[in-house]
Amino acid sequence: MLDCDLIEEMKWGKHCFTYQKKNIAIIIPLKDSRALSFFKGAPLSDPKHILQKIGQAQAGRWIKFTSLKEITAVQSILRNYIYEAIEIEESGKRVTLKKASEYAVPVELQAKLDAAPELRAAFEALTPGRRKSYIFHVSGAKQVKTREARAERCVPMILSGRGFNERMD
Repeated sequence: MLDCDLIEEMKWGKHCFTYQKKNIAIIIPLKDSRALSFFKGAPLSDPKHILQKIGQAQAGRWIKFTSLKEITAVQSILRNYIYEAIEIEESGKRVTLKKASEYAVPVELQAKLDAAPELRAAFEALTPGRRKSYIFHVSGAKQVKTREARAERCVPMILSGRGFNERMD
């Protein structure tokens, strides 16, 4: 990373690598591995298909490592990704992100919204990010029964105006 003209800084308690004060990549410590995560990884060309999507993140991509040997094996590929990420930053290119309204509301949550006008109004009054948090939470379940249960548990939180991940004070 440092050989590619990046500056190492500590951000969010992690080793972050920047170029002209713009975040390029960060090392993420995981339980049994480490990940090199590119902030704008989505537009990187990935001919070897080694970059993975990070959960629900739209822009970021990462590669996980469990040993130094694994890093050494893909070192030249990583260098290419780093230089490409720098080019993306220099160009000012932005990653086009989907808006909350572009995500389909799961059928189970939509049924709750359709059945209760006050719930629908509360859901529509939420910020786009808060709406997305409920969409992701409910749709993340594989079984219909689980999605229905999740949708039911979300009702009081939606009515209170909170996002799914927000704590009640």
